Amino acid sequence: MNSDAKHTPKEKDSLSIVIPLYNERDSLDELHHEICHVCEKEGLLFEIIYVDDGSTDGSIDVLEQIHREDPRARVIQFRKNFGKSDAIAAGFRAATGRFIVTMDADLQDVPSEIPRLISKINEGYDLVSGWKKKRRDPLSKKVPSWFWNRAISLLTGIRIHDFNCGLKIYRREVIESVNVYGELHRYIPALAKWDGFRVGEIVVEHRSRKFGKTKYGFSRFFKGFLDLITVMFLSRYTKRPLHLFGLIGLTLTLGGFGITLYLVILRLMKVIWLSNRPLLYIGVLLLILGIQFISIGLLGEMITQSHAKHQHYSIRRTMGV
Repeated sequence: MNSDAKHTPKEKDSLSIVIPLYNERDSLDELHHEICHVCEKEGLLFEIIYVDDGSTDGSIDVLEQIHREDPRARVIQFRKNFGKSDAIAAGFRAATGRFIVTMDADLQDVPSEIPRLISKINEGYDLVSGWKKKRRDPLSKKVPSWFWNRAISLLTGIRIHDFNCGLKIYRREVIESVNVYGELHRYIPALAKWDGFRVGEIVVEHRSRKFGKTKYGFSRFFKGFLDLITVMFLSRYTKRPLHLFGLIGLTLTLGGFGITLYLVILRLMKVIWLSNRPLLYIGVLLLILGIQFISIGLLGEMITQSHAKHQHYSIRRTMGV
């Protein structure tokens, strides 16, 4: 990673723009010039952090040239393709600005929206997400995305329209609090909201793809569903795993106990024999599964308790500290 201390933002309202990319060689020069034009026009103190997520099309050569011409451009290159979440996390760690903007490198996100994002976050928000209300993508991509965003909003309780919009702005406190890994970048608004941060949204312009092709396929939605389960678990049960496993275990145990009690009563009354009753095996199985789930929950509680001193808190402000 290359950097220049002279151009590193240190002032109160400095801005870091994090751009994860994978095989976007053709768009990089135009994107860099657009960002610089907008930020210089607004008089912003800024840096641009490009995170090359293992590109194979020569994107790194373009980035090296951009850095030579403009030291405000900083470059991180991965050895291979690790995924967008890891690229964003690396950019967050390298960012030095008070505000951090993320955007995609394919020119579909419009740099001229940056001042509007800054204006919105200065209204008191901690994270502001873009909403591609007029999305310039094929119908095969827009329809599944619409349903997916509605499902996430319903399940998480976060009332924004476009979780996966790459154009967002964060206060530094948010990126220091939220841990991004796997494919969780699309759930950052939910993670931030559950940590007590204020999340807002504005409608942003979205352009048609000018170069290359989309990197996302149908598998993204399957992976996204699994990641949603991860987010729901982390937000609700990380500190109290017994609340989840204990509830499942108790339900199974009560079901198994009810079945076996019913069969025992019938046997005592000499109504039936138990040796030829499949229901007996189901009852015993439910009892065993229920006890196992409760045991897992208790073990989780023990692990959580032993690591309690490592828990992090999300604090908005302090007085007299």
